[in-house]
Amino acid sequence: MAAGRRLEEIVWQALQQGIRTFQLRVKTSETGVFYDLASTLAPVIHAAGGLFIVNDRCDVALAVGADGVHLGQEDLPVAEARALLGPRMLIGISTHNLVQALEAEALGADYLGFGPIFPTPTKSHPEPVVGIERLREVRARVRLPIVAIGGITAANIRMVADAGADAPAVLSAVLAAPDPTRAIAELMMALQS
Repeated sequence: MAAGRRLEEIVWQALQQGIRTFQLRVKTSETGVFYDLASTLAPVIHAAGGLFIVNDRCDVALAVGADGVHLGQEDLPVAEARALLGPRMLIGISTHNLVQALEAEALGADYLGFGPIFPTPTKSHPEPVVGIERLREVRARVRLPIVAIGGITAANIRMVADAGADAPAVLSAVLAAPDPTRAIAELMMALQS
């Protein structure tokens, strides 16, 4: 599993640079593949004091002792996920407009993923780009932490923070970079400037 070892190395490098929250997003129907990767990453992240969120799969989150699950609009409803996961595990919801954001808050989500803020190559059928102004609108109306998603790079990460996101979600800017360690450092510097 060369891809798994590479991802573990990138996670370790991110932990060394101060990143503490990770979400595993594996788009496969093979539960075993997802579980193997999650069970490898969870102890690495937890040993460093980080949070580990599993995308879509409550069963995998429970099986590996994750800190929470991130659900999309077509995934398990929040109430059912909470019944399975209990009160301590985090539940995040992907939202793409103000109505969805307000609904997720009312249903008891712990945080929102909001976007895509910018165009993103990581989804085959992405939602329409919402942009910085919609992020500001949602920030003004919801109390939950907001994780901005979609197309975030070192060139635009500061704009996302200035618009009210509590955290950026970054995937391709790191995983597609020739030097992921350097890409993480550049993102951190841009965010802190």
